[in-house]
Amino acid sequence: MGINQIISDKYDQLKRQLEALPALAVAFSGGVDSSLLLAAAVDVLGRRVVALTADSALHPAREIQVAVAIAGRLNVRHRIIRTDEMDDPDFRANTPDRCYICKKMIFGRLVSEAAAMGIDRMAHGVNMDDFDDYRPGLLAASEMEILAPLADARLAKAEIRLLARERGLPNWDRPAMACLASRIPYGTELSPSLLARVEAAENLMADIGFQGGRVRCHGDVARIELANRDDMARAVSDRHRRRLVDGLQSIGFRYVTLDLEGYRQGSLNAALSDDPSGR
Repeated sequence: MGINQIISDKYDQLKRQLEALPALAVAFSGGVDSSLLLAAAVDVLGRRVVALTADSALHPAREIQVAVAIAGRLNVRHRIIRTDEMDDPDFRANTPDRCYICKKMIFGRLVSEAAAMGIDRMAHGVNMDDFDDYRPGLLAASEMEILAPLADARLAKAEIRLLARERGLPNWDRPAMACLASRIPYGTELSPSLLARVEAAENLMADIGFQGGRVRCHGDVARIELANRDDMARAVSDRHRRRLVDGLQSIGFRYVTLDLEGYRQGSLNAALSDDPSGR
């Protein structure tokens, strides 16, 4: 699938939205969505754009490294902002509103940083597909008037990847990533050590060659979600099974399981009711 006229028109709409702004701060994770948003903003606003990347125990170090590399490639001002979500007991309690609490804190910190630079508008890389899952963080962004230019242009994930490839972004096909807390079932209290264990587990998976999956943490059980059937077959092969088991047990898991349903975005949300927030 190439860039057809519909996708091209959506991208033109995106750039028109951005061009109307005096300046813009982009909440930049280094993922393909925020990378395309940042690239489009740089194309139309030039030096009036700054990329702000939150860094904390929630954010894998490898993702921060990708953000630094992409920002450098785009020759855009880039600041890494240390955030302190883990200092909040309501966040650590890991309720279904965890993402709302988190985004309020992160966006508040980034907005303050942008304001100190004389920039009063901030955007994030939410796209149309993000509305298909339980995302309380989107409510936080809306309440704080964080712009959502990709969604406003009606761009979906597959279209964003095509446009990112056309723009020459090296991460156009990089698997989606979410904060490390999304690997922990609601109700399990979060801690830096628990998040570090999940990060180490997923680094191990990537080093072995499994991309785009997740390691969900259920106490001392590691539940591996892999992206496709070929990966599942490789995971249980003699070549990889022992390395996975030994590696994950050395990280701190007692049991290692393979989820036969494979990777599902937001799979831990499945246990929530129709009104997961309780409101």
